[in-house]
Amino acid sequence: PTILKLASGEKLAAFLAALQTVVNRHDILRSAIVWRGFERPVQVVHRRVELPVETFVLDAQRDCGVQLEERIDPRRLRMDLEQAPLLRIQKAQDPHSEQWYLVLLLHHIVSDHVSLEILVSEVFAVLAGQQALLPAPLAYRGFVAQALAQLGQHDAEAFFRARLADVDEPTAPFGLLDVHGDGSQLEETRVELDGALARAVRQTARSRQVSVAALFHAAWALVLAHCSGRDDVVFGSVLSGRLQGTAGADRVLGMFINTLPLRLRLGGASVAQAVERMHRELIELLRHEQASLALAQRCSGVAPSTPLFSAVLNFRHSALGEPPRDTGIELIASHERTNYPFTLSVDDLGEGFALTAQTEAHVGSVR
Repeated sequence: PTILKLASGEKLAAFLAALQTVVNRHDILRSAIVWRGFERPVQVVHRRVELPVETFVLDAQRDCGVQLEERIDPRRLRMDLEQAPLLRIQKAQDPHSEQWYLVLLLHHIVSDHVSLEILVSEVFAVLAGQQALLPAPLAYRGFVAQALAQLGQHDAEAFFRARLADVDEPTAPFGLLDVHGDGSQLEETRVELDGALARAVRQTARSRQVSVAALFHAAWALVLAHCSGRDDVVFGSVLSGRLQGTAGADRVLGMFINTLPLRLRLGGASVAQAVERMHRELIELLRHEQASLALAQRCSGVAPSTPLFSAVLNFRHSALGEPPRDTGIELIASHERTNYPFTLSVDDLGEGFALTAQTEAHVGSVR
């Protein structure tokens, strides 16, 4: 869910018209997922869909921010996957002004973080009269076809078996093992790294000839070692899913990301050795970025009823920014939630880094 505030009813109408234009451009935004009566689920693309818009009324006697947060409580949000588009709009006028609030609900099955950035940037391009400058849209189904075709080309099972076969118990920081939550109990804290530290991180990566992502992954492994009492840890890494994909995958809307396990043995290793091992493991893992997590789990010695890991690191080269200035549109909130109980997202901002921790409240995300 994303919450925006618009300066007037006219701004709201223009925004909704621009959003409909973007929906018309991209097949995934006109898609439903249908499975009843089929051997396997299929993506059904509608030639045209009208953006569903619901109007609600804010209580003038209560804080508007609290009421908006209530509307995006994960326990209240449901979408019928068989009904396109998997995008919903709720709007309400501010009871004390001419401003309007807009709640945009976008289902994760049709969008990831990069897709949301593309969608927002295209909406503002349309509002600025630059629709003709937008690149021709590419079909998400092209990526699906290529991903399915590649599944048999790389021996993912042998890859994961070699790394996980002797893992017989999960890495569970603070004993957290429930990976089927709805995100409603997570506490979130966001901080930006000090500028000098951010520069030192980049300089270290260059001098060691490793990726910045490898440094953060190795650091996360150390955190998990301390929080789980183990020196051999497994955690999930969120892969963009766009690096081995179709041409132009960086500008296709759709759900590309995948979460796969990484293992790092820390016992007896120096910091440099741990970072170099992680760098190599990340390179190898990318070859299998669309492999099934269920397959990876089956290759381990962990019982099928037990999760292989409960902690996740999401390193990404983007962050949802503020709307352009002087548009009369303000970003109020943008929430991302996960079923994993111990997550760190690292936003590479080009020069600096921002860290967002999401953990169960009793553990504490500030830590």
